[in-house]
Amino acid sequence: MFRQQEQKPQEPIRCGGLSDAKKADCEIQAVIEEFRGDVENKLKKKLDSYDAVSYKTQIVAGTNYFVKVNAGDEYIHLRIFAPLPGSCNPKELADLQRGKTAEDEITYF
Repeated sequence: MFRQQEQKPQEPIRCGGLSDAKKADCEIQAVIEEFRGDVENKLKKKLDSYDAVSYKTQIVAGTNYFVKVNAGDEYIHLRIFAPLPGSCNPKELADLQRGKTAEDEITYF
């Protein structure tokens, strides 16, 4: 017998504004893993921990991912830009902020 799956209510898309914070999942972890080497180079240190905690998104000419990352001895916030599909451009680490805490809210930077 066919049983309809429960669907999560979708958050409305807010072009230009940040979404509500969401708990990080394996997809977001995979996104930040692509940039671990770049992050370590910018921080000038090897990270023992590099775990996505939460994230927000911003729809622009693509998607900005603002991700809170537990980096062991500190929290960092990453902004990763993913261009529109079909643009043939790769994702890029646009910016990062260090010295954050577990309690710090993710804001635009």
